[in-house]
Amino acid sequence: MTAPVYLFDLASRQAQWLAARQTTISGNVANANTPGYRARDVEPFADVLDKTKLTMAATNASHIGFTPSKAEASKVKKADSWDTVYSKNSVSLEQELIKAGEVNRQHSLNTSIVKSFHRMLMSSVRTSS
Repeated sequence: MTAPVYLFDLASRQAQWLAARQTTISGNVANANTPGYRARDVEPFADVLDKTKLTMAATNASHIGFTPSKAEASKVKKADSWDTVYSKNSVSLEQELIKAGEVNRQHSLNTSIVKSFHRMLMSSVRTSS
């Protein structure tokens, strides 16, 4: 009996998170000239993933061990604050475009990993028949 594969679930969750982040970024860009508008962003995906409480598991004795207690935690510095212009608007179009590019690259990577895993899975199914 095989263990369930959670890669597709993880990829789906990241795709949903990327869609939410892209929506937030586009909302910031749409309100770039709105007086008093404060730029928004979503919670980092790593924080979302930490809330799921997924842990690594060795399914074979020859797998490399990983002990979460040995992982070093480091504080992430808060990004530079947004510049506020005379209208009290904190949207920087340059920063929003950088974020949109990051979302695009992460989505492409997510899709590529899922495609590769799917091909590998299909290849193993075909050969085991």
